[in-house]
Amino acid sequence: MEAFKHRLGPKEVRAAAAHLGRVHRGFDAPAFERAAMRGLGDLEFKARAQHVCAALEAHLPRDFKRAADVLERALADASEGDDLSQLETNTTGLAGWIVWPCTEFVARRGLDHPERALDCLHALTQRFTAEWALRPFLEQHRSLTLARLETWCADPSPHVRRLVSEGSRPRLPWGRPLRFLIEDPTPTLPLLARLLDDPSAYVRRSVANHLNDIAKDHGQRVVDWLQTQGADHSPERTALARHACRTLIKAGHPGALALFGLGRRLAGTAQLTLRPKRVALGESLRIAVHIESTGRAAQTLEIDYTVHHVKANGTTSPKVFKGWRRVLEPGQSLTIEKEHKLRRITTRRYHGGVHPVELVINGKCEAKDQFRLVVDP
Repeated sequence: MEAFKHRLGPKEVRAAAAHLGRVHRGFDAPAFERAAMRGLGDLEFKARAQHVCAALEAHLPRDFKRAADVLERALADASEGDDLSQLETNTTGLAGWIVWPCTEFVARRGLDHPERALDCLHALTQRFTAEWALRPFLEQHRSLTLARLETWCADPSPHVRRLVSEGSRPRLPWGRPLRFLIEDPTPTLPLLARLLDDPSAYVRRSVANHLNDIAKDHGQRVVDWLQTQGADHSPERTALARHACRTLIKAGHPGALALFGLGRRLAGTAQLTLRPKRVALGESLRIAVHIESTGRAAQTLEIDYTVHHVKANGTTSPKVFKGWRRVLEPGQSLTIEKEHKLRRITTRRYHGGVHPVELVINGKCEAKDQFRLVVDP
């Protein structure tokens, strides 16, 4: 599989040079292309966006408003759908990953012209997400930006409506944390309320992810807010609320469990079996769960498992993995199996040793087992 970083490579740079040169006579396309290509192959993904942005800064007009006009004229026709993966540069203009450096340009050069910059982000986000570029404006022009987000809640483009939620997430991946919202999420809750029943699942998922961010610091507040909004108002809202509370449910938060009828401990017995007991990195672990009910009523069970990964210093760090949701009838038994792959990933470094595993049902540990991971030196 091609490395993710290659989605922003020479092909995209050449397309940017062509379209920017097409719409602005004063744009030195060859010089921009040379600057953007220089050293690009040695950089990782985010660094590539910043590198291409620096080339844009050197070759777009110094006047920000003129530069914003050039960027907007170089864009492809706006997409009518809500699938970001379908946004690609074509004969009409720029779209897709090459627009990321353009949004970065607006974040760097537009802070002294926030009204015009936000207009530009409104256009850019319909060709690629401007979620990372919005954050400096929330920090430095808070009232103005929040007011603009309020108007965008009713925008006809799902990409713009998603930007309201995604761009203001307190802990957005790849984005710097918004400390003022981590401390107090009050400013964005009215925006999320307006998007709870958005017709686009793409927008609603962003709302759920935003609420999950808030829940990491204000768990009970999210539970209370969802109760006030009516978490079971519709199947779509129930699904949103469940996704918003996923971290709380994994952690066994009583309020979140109760919100979905999961607060009661298992009435019955549970067994966890791991095979094989010795696993090499790159192989798979077979997880088998057996549950028997001794209760007199049906039980809704949220079944997860926690792997305690060995760290370099010999201690362990827990990682909760989402398992299954099942309804167990009185006297019923249930057997579930899953393959857990132990492959190398960039976000975790594995260390050999004994890894305890816990079976967690409705937030409570009901069974344990362990395996030994072998990592080649």
